[in-house]
Amino acid sequence: MNEKIMLWPDIKSAGTGKKEDDFQPYLVTRLLENTSSPLGAVIVLPGGGYRMRAPHEGLPVAQKFNALGFHAFVLEYRVAPYAWPAPQQDVMRAVALVRANAGKWNIDPEHIAVGGFSAGGHLAACAGTLALDVDFSAGDGYDSVSPRPDALILCYPVISSDAAITHQGSMQRLSGSETPDDKFLALVSLENQIREETPPAFLWHTATDGSVNVENSLRFAKNMWARGKRAELHVFPQGSHGLGLGEQTTDVSIWPELAANFLETAGFPRQ
Repeated sequence: MNEKIMLWPDIKSAGTGKKEDDFQPYLVTRLLENTSSPLGAVIVLPGGGYRMRAPHEGLPVAQKFNALGFHAFVLEYRVAPYAWPAPQQDVMRAVALVRANAGKWNIDPEHIAVGGFSAGGHLAACAGTLALDVDFSAGDGYDSVSPRPDALILCYPVISSDAAITHQGSMQRLSGSETPDDKFLALVSLENQIREETPPAFLWHTATDGSVNVENSLRFAKNMWARGKRAELHVFPQGSHGLGLGEQTTDVSIWPELAANFLETAGFPRQ
């Protein structure tokens, strides 16, 4: 079941001041049919350096999670020239929208995951760490619904703003500046924003990723463990950046099944 759901009544309701005829973010639904009881759901965030949204990290991934027994969605969120906090508002709104419609879509409202790739992984991690720092209100019924996901799936994610390991283009486009200020960079260095409310996280990366250093995932997982939070990390020895489902790379291609098992262990019901 595919349906395109506009995220906002209009872009101005997200507080951006942008023209109403600019890009309108939306969700694409991938709902399993004939389900006897509520299932967990995964909202997929394609990567693209906050510049674009890579198609191979969107609908094919949602379809894979369907095959693994979960409802799924693809979020087409705002990217450059939009900057902070527009993408973050979009993911918060998306989680709240899915949770508010959980009964209608036969979703367990306490088991909604956000899964992202590369910069989409940064955006997913923002949802798990900065939910209280982003105003996503639009003056409607979704404002009062929790925007925090119940689990994170972070695929070769951009995490840190540390110059030694960050993906500079992502940070520049998210900040809207070629020289982001230190306060902003500290806020969006997510390995340092893990809180009591941060949900469990599944991460995977390749050791040879030449675009987003594997240290991003290592730092996030290490800091989750240091704070007593549940995190599962898989580092595959070989593979380039942007593998998506990894179907052309034998060892990497197992990650969706590993992620599905992680969700099930975290209490996510599946078909």
